[in-house]
Amino acid sequence: MDRAELVAYLDEYLRISEIVDYGPQGLQVETSNSEVKRIALAVDVSPMIIETAVSTQADMLLVHHGVLWRQVERIAGPLGERVRQMMAHGLNLYAAHLPLDAHPEVGNNAVLAKMFGVTNVEWWCSPTNVPIAVVGSVPTQPSLDELVGQVNSQLNTNAHVLVHGPAKVQRLAVLSGFGADKVAEAKALGADTFLTGETSHANYWAAADFGMNVIFAGHYATETVGVQALGAHLAKKFGVETRFFDFPTAM
Repeated sequence: MDRAELVAYLDEYLRISEIVDYGPQGLQVETSNSEVKRIALAVDVSPMIIETAVSTQADMLLVHHGVLWRQVERIAGPLGERVRQMMAHGLNLYAAHLPLDAHPEVGNNAVLAKMFGVTNVEWWCSPTNVPIAVVGSVPTQPSLDELVGQVNSQLNTNAHVLVHGPAKVQRLAVLSGFGADKVAEAKALGADTFLTGETSHANYWAAADFGMNVIFAGHYATETVGVQALGAHLAKKFGVETRFFDFPTAM
């Protein structure tokens, strides 16, 4: 399909212009290739990921973590290498950071909530102008061990768990990526268990202080679900070929 048509749809569907982020989101690298038949999906951008996308003849790389952030950089060094690599092979780059965390259907947190049986979802945690995290009840009330087993299995991870809350999970807060500093906020929303990504020494004791179970499932692992859900959505709507490439960072 035409790149402009696809980008216009993604921009609207993900509310790219409405959601304030730490750098420009949407089409970050535009190449001479204006026809998109294959989309490679990944969490990050690296030379290895670009090379893999190119090897499958992808026309676009759609990621959660793009190459443009709050500091304006010269197109040189590692950033320059990535841009030159994509330009040389006609690989367009589309990134959706907070817009993909916040999306109610294909967003990381909405997908995680559905995956682990969270109902009556409420949105919380607004790093900029929109909430990106979810909290809700878990009607099945799994044991903490059962929930951790599900997290490890479905996200292909090895979660680190702080056990300071009840043995049964009744209300779960979910924040993909980095949420270690949001324990108190999750507790205030009535959560007994908090699922997030990477941990932090500075916030280690908060779980004990607030009597919370905290499941640190990995920044990378908790943010693999959004791009895959978005890819499935695009494949169904437009018939484009999408493929997720897994490059875990163990973080």
